[in-house]
Amino acid sequence: MAVFAYKATDPGASRVRGVLTADSPRQARDVLRAKGLTIQEIVPRAANGPGRSARISARHSAKVVQFIRDLAMLLGAGIPLLQAIDTISSQHRGEFHSVLVLLRDRIASGGSLADAMCEQPGFFDEMCLSVTEVGEASGSLESVLSQLADFKERSLRFKNRVATALAYPLFVLTMAIAVGAGLMTFVIPKLLESLTESGRPLPWSTRVVKNASDLLVYHGWMLLLGTAVLAAAIVALFRTPAGRMRWHQMQLRIPVLGPMIRKQATARVAIVIATMMKSGIVFVRALQIAQRSTPNLAIRTALERCEAAVGAGQDISKALQSTGAFAPVVVQIFAVGQQSGRLEEMLERLAADYDQQVALTSERLTALLEPALILLLVGLIALIACATILPMLEAADVV
Repeated sequence: MAVFAYKATDPGASRVRGVLTADSPRQARDVLRAKGLTIQEIVPRAANGPGRSARISARHSAKVVQFIRDLAMLLGAGIPLLQAIDTISSQHRGEFHSVLVLLRDRIASGGSLADAMCEQPGFFDEMCLSVTEVGEASGSLESVLSQLADFKERSLRFKNRVATALAYPLFVLTMAIAVGAGLMTFVIPKLLESLTESGRPLPWSTRVVKNASDLLVYHGWMLLLGTAVLAAAIVALFRTPAGRMRWHQMQLRIPVLGPMIRKQATARVAIVIATMMKSGIVFVRALQIAQRSTPNLAIRTALERCEAAVGAGQDISKALQSTGAFAPVVVQIFAVGQQSGRLEEMLERLAADYDQQVALTSERLTALLEPALILLLVGLIALIACATILPMLEAADVV
């Protein structure tokens, strides 16, 4: 089945636009003519092209969350599944509308909602498939979809807290480097030209700025080429499995940032496992899904070792402790939760606590980096000012 977008006119000469599913363009035309429409244009619309799943999923993540939330609400109100999807699809346009049309068509032909989602990997991840499959098998689809929507919304809120905390300081630092390079390349040489022609000895600050300016003016292309080669080599290294693993391990050892990254990954693992187990999925299966949702390879490898140990009959807490990737408090929570039968509740509390800690640390880090960058800019401006003003003052004293 494919999705086709069409433009047509009805018997009353009114323009009609929409999408429909068909095996071929000819079948799509036959369906429209059977409805009494005069076709003006019909074109295929790709719902999920190959090689685009990660980008589409990121771009449509908010729409997917809203779809799951609306579907759970409509099913809870007693509306049939096909009618609920029709209602939701009428609120969307473009690519995501095509996806919903395909979902509806797949279900109408006898498939399940989980099977329909499986055919759209760029929009619905493995967690959506597992939760939906459990909900359909247990007859509690609306409740498990509501839990899934809660998780997705929560995940969107605390996703990439570390990147958010560093975005503004990195922007300021980049602008400072760009402005400094512009001053050194175009402004400083003209200001210092007359001072160097006088033959007087220059202050140390002026010599430092002049040497840096000469380096950028006469050898800037070599610096740019060297930086580009170094960046390409680093990117190529990090694309290899060993290089990515090494980089992710180094991330966990960076002061301040390392604990933030570890806590953010741990919070994500905890909330994924808690949501899966509340939906009726066994721990090992929930652990497998948590592995695929963890971007850090070091944490993911530790979860894989934990899965193997649990599969061999070892306790969850001992398996986590043997990996060495999780804090003692995390291991203790798993141990107490397993013994008390309240693992899901305790993991949710752990995720909430770690999320709050990461948010607080990121705010403090941003608050500290901003004045540090301001001081750095002030120091750079002061150095350039001293380099240009001091020789002028000395020349004035001589006169």
